[in-house]
Amino acid sequence: MTKDIQLLIVDDDPDYVEGIQTILVKAGYAVDVAYNPKEGFEALGNKRYDLLLLDIMMGRGAEGVMMARKINKDPELRKIPVLIITGIREQMAFLFPGQPVHPRFLPTDEVLEKPVEPDLLLEKVRHLLDLADEKNE
Repeated sequence: MTKDIQLLIVDDDPDYVEGIQTILVKAGYAVDVAYNPKEGFEALGNKRYDLLLLDIMMGRGAEGVMMARKINKDPELRKIPVLIITGIREQMAFLFPGQPVHPRFLPTDEVLEKPVEPDLLLEKVRHLLDLADEKNE
């Protein structure tokens, strides 16, 4: 049952967040939202999440990168899978080579580019949740 699965979206674009949240809620997930890293860390401190969906470009720049790195340094928070959903390539002409991001660059489990197709989003979410389940068995 997906309602027991808690997801957190951290993204500063309210319109985009609403779209992603709607897709995930329709799929049966419980979804909380934070619109900046500070709110995101407050949420992570108050509740256990099964997956974090994180934007890179927030606030003064790449605050999502700093958030991902800070999460990776925390022994408990690093257990949460992180799905980066970003428009960084479009915003900065930054190219991801189509391979997993190098762990020293950005600690993350998966990267999707905005705009993301709903079916692909749900596929990646399910995949990361399945991997987390396997690690916890």
